[in-house]
Amino acid sequence: MQSTGKTPDDYIAGLPEDRQAAVSAMRKVINDNIPAGFEERMLYGHMGWVVPHEIYPPGYHCDSKLPLSFLGIGSQKNFIALYSMSIYSLPEQLEWFQTEWPKHTSRKLDMGKSCIRFKKVDDIPLKLIGELASQVTPQEWVEIYERSKPR
Repeated sequence: MQSTGKTPDDYIAGLPEDRQAAVSAMRKVINDNIPAGFEERMLYGHMGWVVPHEIYPPGYHCDSKLPLSFLGIGSQKNFIALYSMSIYSLPEQLEWFQTEWPKHTSRKLDMGKSCIRFKKVDDIPLKLIGELASQVTPQEWVEIYERSKPR
């Protein structure tokens, strides 16, 4: 479900009431842990964190007007999704996350390539999300992206 909200606050206010607290908690733990330099903003109808053009002027290779995405939160029809581009790009981070997951929740990990799906809003492993958000700086993310983007 894409939002027409202009800010993350608008996005959260437009969510169903049962999801507002969960998305707000995820937002807070990410903002408390994400390295300096990433910026929170709306992108693709969801809220997320990006490397701004001031740090990485080329932006996203498919549309250079867009900043380089790093993390995102989206409220979908049947779940809340956390989108982590670094999990998608770094096999060692994916392995770390999969190993840590059962230490933080008894729920089965439900994920795609970059999407971690939370169907139960009362069991989102916030501490683990904070640890994930803290692991890569904007500069490191740009280097990883540059190595992996199509030439």
